Amino acid sequence: MTLNTQQLQHSNSAHHMQPFSDNKELAEKGARIIVKADGCYIWDSNGNKILDGMAGLWCVNVGYGRDEIADAAAKQMRELPYYNTFFQTSHPPAIALAKKLAEIAPAHINHVFFTCTGSDANDTTLRMVRHYWASLKQPQKKIIISRKNAYHGSTVAGASLGGMKGMHEQGDLPIPNILHISQPYWYAEGGDTDPEAFGLSRAQDLETEILRVGADKVAAFIGEPVQGAGGVIIPPASYWPEIQRICDKYDILLIADEVICGFGRTGNWFGCDTFGIKADFMPIAKGLSSGYLPIGGVLLSDRVAKVLIDEGGEFNHGFTYSGHPAACAAALANIEIIERENLVARVRDGIGPYMQKRWAELGEHPIVGEARMVGLMGALELSGNKSKRAAFKAKEGTVGLLCRENCFANNLVMRHVGDNMIISPPLTISHAEVDELIEKAKRCLDLTWQQAKDAGYCS
Repeated sequence: MTLNTQQLQHSNSAHHMQPFSDNKELAEKGARIIVKADGCYIWDSNGNKILDGMAGLWCVNVGYGRDEIADAAAKQMRELPYYNTFFQTSHPPAIALAKKLAEIAPAHINHVFFTCTGSDANDTTLRMVRHYWASLKQPQKKIIISRKNAYHGSTVAGASLGGMKGMHEQGDLPIPNILHISQPYWYAEGGDTDPEAFGLSRAQDLETEILRVGADKVAAFIGEPVQGAGGVIIPPASYWPEIQRICDKYDILLIADEVICGFGRTGNWFGCDTFGIKADFMPIAKGLSSGYLPIGGVLLSDRVAKVLIDEGGEFNHGFTYSGHPAACAAALANIEIIERENLVARVRDGIGPYMQKRWAELGEHPIVGEARMVGLMGALELSGNKSKRAAFKAKEGTVGLLCRENCFANNLVMRHVGDNMIISPPLTISHAEVDELIEKAKRCLDLTWQQAKDAGYCS
């Protein structure tokens, strides 16, 4: 039996509680029902073909409809559909994927602990950081320093590590011993400061906080190479080298959250490669399997792995689906596609620079205060007065939501973060599809600008 859109929406609201949603409001409006996908496009239940500028949720790096990934997962399910990696047991897909990840990771990283998602990868990292210091007889080193407006998942530990106020207001978060310093968000917080001086200053906030609480109590610093869900905040070039210097100086572990930035998104295998970060931990997910099956992990530096293996004893942590055979098989097939089609180099040297050039054109629009992009992840800062980088005369996010709805109405997926429009298309996007995306984005910006002016939101 084929259900129509209205029937599907009714059944959805009757039984399905959706993430990051006002489910009462959603029930009244009706969810969008996505029914199929291919390449860079998705189709809804009304037959609309939509260009997916977000690659699902930052994750479908190799595009939709890859039979080789589906075939690899199906083959594995017929052979060994499931077995756990507890109790001194492993299996070939987990072994092969661990080996492959060691090959593509930075040279000082040769071990991985498998998880199911990016959120639980960050939970795992928190556990490992504290276990590391306890194994070195320094259990007082518990504090992890993060950043305001960071996103590290929505579990209790992940949301605590993140710095989003709205998440902290639900569930009595953050948990103890997690602190937050300012973010390197030059457009919104740098004013007329030189970007490089601003980046250096924001990095030095870490040193100030370490000295305030005591270096003997600080275990680690965590940051996304580029803050994704916070609005594609690309730090000034001065930022990460100074963070690295401070972590090295005070013997603080450095966690680079690669859940969004990994697997080619920034034009290198990892964001750490792009920004010259030598991390102790690299949580991964999303592009690991291009979203075809849920899988994540934590890549560990040799320094950390040696202590956890030689000194740590039994690590009392894990998940039923850690290293799930079918998910590992899907991830291996996904990485094979990235390698075979040279997608990392394509983002760095080909389609990435082309899209960056076209994206910069949107920065000339009257409603756009800044257009920024690294690799294939970008943002448009919407402004009520671009010459002053002024906010709109409306609640933050009002105009961004208008723009998002205009995008969907014009068969384009762009996400809004406040009044910031962000994209991260599949790494396989073609030149013609980039042109289509830019054309549709311009149309949506025109509509949004007119609506904002008519509503009196612009100054």
